[in-house]
Amino acid sequence: MTRTSTTRATTAILLAALSVSVAACDSQSGVPGATSSAPAVLAPIATTSTTTKATASSAAGAAPSVDFTRLLLQARDISTAEDSYTAQPATANPDGRPGAEVLLVNQDQTKAVDILIAGLPDPATAPAALQEAQVNLANTVTGGQPQPSPVGAGGTMVSGTSPDGKKSVTVLLFTEGAALARVEFDGVPGQPASSAFVTDTGQKQDIALRVGLGAPATTGG
Repeated sequence: MTRTSTTRATTAILLAALSVSVAACDSQSGVPGATSSAPAVLAPIATTSTTTKATASSAAGAAPSVDFTRLLLQARDISTAEDSYTAQPATANPDGRPGAEVLLVNQDQTKAVDILIAGLPDPATAPAALQEAQVNLANTVTGGQPQPSPVGAGGTMVSGTSPDGKKSVTVLLFTEGAALARVEFDGVPGQPASSAFVTDTGQKQDIALRVGLGAPATTGG
């Protein structure tokens, strides 16, 4: 499977999980498994999603006037002296649900950061949505145990490898107001993103959401 297909599958899994949690449906229905087989060297690709299997959107109650693409981090926000990132065109409302997604790839095409923001009906649904997303972490990353993160509300980070072992994967999950954020860091095997980089990127995204959504400040844990 290509990196494009992997990203789309991951997006579909998370959005399907949100549909399950918010709509209080059977947690085993509509959540496909991910079978990542992306190469270790990550070629830049477009992230426009064409996966439209789900019908009703649980996040339909989220304010349609919110342009989540404006709240996504830009390449300059995460670029460092060692890695200069380039952003692919952002996708608005992946799979027809409120939110946005963007893929950023470094100059050597050996590291990628995929940011997915899912809009929720209201802040009260955030804990359930986060829990469902945490349950589905095993579809993307193996060999690591989820750890608390100081980012946002309910911040959770897990670092390991893709199910096929072809790349290192670190995933950060957190909520901010009526939004759930999933930030995935991919790299070559044995070279996971540093916890400092993951936390710094997450905190920047959290601030962007807090300011953009007018949400009150939250604390990690």
